[in-house]
Amino acid sequence: MNRTTQLPDRRTVRDRKGAATAAPPPPRTAPRRRPASQQWAAWGFLAPVTLYLVLFYAYPLYRNVDLSLRNYTVRSFVQGDAPFTGLENYLTVFDDPTFAPALMHTVVFTVVSLVFQYAIGLALAVFFTQHFRLSATLRALFLVPWLLPLIVSASTWSWMLNSDSGVVNAALHAVGIDAVNWLTSPSWSLTSVIIANVWIGVPFNLVVLYSGLQSIPASLYEAAALDGANAWQRFWRITFPLLRPVSAITLLLGLVYTLKVFDIVWIMTKGGPADSSTTFATWSYQLGFGNLLPAFGPGAAVGNLLVVAALVFGLVYLRVQRKQYAS
Repeated sequence: MNRTTQLPDRRTVRDRKGAATAAPPPPRTAPRRRPASQQWAAWGFLAPVTLYLVLFYAYPLYRNVDLSLRNYTVRSFVQGDAPFTGLENYLTVFDDPTFAPALMHTVVFTVVSLVFQYAIGLALAVFFTQHFRLSATLRALFLVPWLLPLIVSASTWSWMLNSDSGVVNAALHAVGIDAVNWLTSPSWSLTSVIIANVWIGVPFNLVVLYSGLQSIPASLYEAAALDGANAWQRFWRITFPLLRPVSAITLLLGLVYTLKVFDIVWIMTKGGPADSSTTFATWSYQLGFGNLLPAFGPGAAVGNLLVVAALVFGLVYLRVQRKQYAS
């Protein structure tokens, strides 16, 4: 009879008294070091990206922070001898009577734009998943607002919403509704720029959300249909939950973009009338470049507040994503 020797268990080792003790971990092998040529190649590929980020992101951000911490004038802006003032520019911004209205307008402009852009974009994305005739053509036409330069889009909406000769008031007059002063009334100016911004942002949401819908397996919808689920139940139980990661990044990118929208508001209303459509983006420009005596420091401080807001939402998004992957 062949005798087989039984090897001891690697996980436990018995001492002389018979007690089981944990076995020592296996010796760690030193990681292999990459050849020097591969390391230099890796640094060579990283160098252009690093240089680009430093020159066009890190340095401008540093200069903007420096502007907000010093008392810059036109002369000191050229000569570079502005005195250090600390947080005085930020206190000046907080004490300015324009701060509260500009903050409220920025929040309303951002939240309402995001809600309507996402809702309309999602509805169109679900609609185009039906793959009917001319579906690809219509999707391409919906990209036109996104492809146009912002100055063209804003100028077009300024003409359409003109109080005297705009096509929108002409259409309202045709159905018996009085004309609306879209761009010159404090009650309607913010609504006007929101409408234009929603029109521009819907194509981006449509493209991203439509791509996300393509990754959802069709078998899930077939199984739900066999179980008797209607269209709304399939959307709420399958489409919306599985589209959540794509929706999160879409809303984050839309938030960062909407916070810094300047062209549309400035071309259509210039933040008026009576600061009724002033946001942080337009206010920063007005402080820094819109006056004969520019206030570079307070203007940079307002811009930094936008950067901090975008950074906070970005960190929140990363934390939520990390928790989802961890679970």
